[in-house]
Amino acid sequence: MKKLVLTVAIVASGLSTFALTNPIMNNDAEVVVINESFKEISVNQLPSAVVSAVKQNFASATISNAYVNSSEQYKLTISMDGSENTVYADKDGNWLKEGDVAK
Repeated sequence: MKKLVLTVAIVASGLSTFALTNPIMNNDAEVVVINESFKEISVNQLPSAVVSAVKQNFASATISNAYVNSSEQYKLTISMDGSENTVYADKDGNWLKEGDVAK
């Protein structure tokens, strides 16, 4: 009798583990960053200090695109040696790190 009760208990516990369901959670998250703080301007509208800084530090570079934000910080796309790079400067021609730019 003990063996029968023990066998039934083992079989019942074994079957109950298959009856458990694990909830499936979808952890996919989409992150969309929209940075509308810079507005495109023509290269002719850049302050002379910014143009001079580009000529002084990147002699062979040409400014492809220019953008300005409300803090008068400039985002410049420059072409140099066949590649394009993005640099940031303030209105006085001082270079800024990307993390220092107001968003």
